[in-house]
Amino acid sequence: MSEKKKTTIVLFSGDYDKAMAAYIIANGAAAYDHEVTIFHTFWGLNALRKDAQVPVKKGILEKMFGKMMPKGTDKMGLSKMNYLGMGPKMIKSVMKKHNAVPLPQLVEMAQEQDVRLIACTMTMDLLGLQKEELLDGIDYAGVAAYIGDAEEGNVNLFI
Repeated sequence: MSEKKKTTIVLFSGDYDKAMAAYIIANGAAAYDHEVTIFHTFWGLNALRKDAQVPVKKGILEKMFGKMMPKGTDKMGLSKMNYLGMGPKMIKSVMKKHNAVPLPQLVEMAQEQDVRLIACTMTMDLLGLQKEELLDGIDYAGVAAYIGDAEEGNVNLFI
């Protein structure tokens, strides 16, 4: 019996294309029977945000961060050629034409394949994000949890 392979990904970027790459890799690794962890930190937490506004009590700075950051994967911009929001519309159109799976569905697929999605609690505190604003069924942990998974990982990526 062979030892289970592990893949870990730090998703630091809040860009649609980079988050999409992370989730494509995560889903591919899970399909190849890897235990997969995606540790979402800083702008990568936007991939875990719910699309809808969630009523939570926040201070002024936390409210400002909340308004400036995209709510959910579909609102994330591109890393290059964003063009005031036109870039994401164009890439989504091309993806649809080629039957590519969009990012929201990649996140759902990852959850269905038991990819461990971790929200960095320190970053949540810094940005004023609360659990109610993030997707259901995810984990909350600090960097030690990621390091614990990564030190056993066969593949470790930073995106």
